[in-house]
Amino acid sequence: MSADCSKSVAVITGGTTGIGLATAFRLLKAGHRVAVFSHGEASVMAAGAALAEACGSGMSLARKVDLREPAAITNFFSEVADVFGAPEILVCNAGISPKGPDGPPNVSDLSLEEWNDVLTVNLTGAMLCCQAVLPAMKDKGYGRVIFVGSLAGRTRPRIAGGSYVASKAALSGLSRVLVSQYAPYGITSNVVAPGRILTPLTGSPETKTNIDALTRIPSRRLGDPDEVAAVIAFLASVDAGFVNGAIIDVNGGEFTPS
Repeated sequence: MSADCSKSVAVITGGTTGIGLATAFRLLKAGHRVAVFSHGEASVMAAGAALAEACGSGMSLARKVDLREPAAITNFFSEVADVFGAPEILVCNAGISPKGPDGPPNVSDLSLEEWNDVLTVNLTGAMLCCQAVLPAMKDKGYGRVIFVGSLAGRTRPRIAGGSYVASKAALSGLSRVLVSQYAPYGITSNVVAPGRILTPLTGSPETKTNIDALTRIPSRRLGDPDEVAAVIAFLASVDAGFVNGAIIDVNGGEFTPS
């Protein structure tokens, strides 16, 4: 490591609600400067105000960016570099999981439009963000890339649809490629795979889907976003330098790989 990276610049995609926002607070508390984005203007404004109130306006930045728009991604990372410097930490958390009133469609009924949209946001967007940060990480000899996967990408899905499952499983493959290509330059790449976590994406704990999930989770509760954020914050730290290519499950025991 060519410099002290205990206080770094972090970018969190989908960082304005749920796991992403909890991670932003964690990293700010650790002393990092944090830039977040999502595609929802209201959540960006609310998150920006909350982060600035918690740690001061000079430590955080929140912007509206749609991962379907490569130019918007490029412009965002250029702004971050101008304001804070090149990021040493990238947390790819943004994701969409379309569902109809009866849940996700069967693969035979899955539209090409939905398939392409989910992979564009969940997978291609993550790859484009990696392209935006890896050259500077390589030059510095230090970097942390953390993908937020899913229990659905680790085992037989019960709730998620084909496009979401495929996109989250593919993040693990992308992470392995980064390990192969960038580990010699001090860059680590890991995946955190949450189970059923109480976020805006999962809805109220009182829904039938969430109540049913309790019967499958040995811990007999749903997870809290901050529990996932704590794992991400460790992987983003200097102390996690020898953790590389891991998939860390945060699911209360619902899935326990051998």
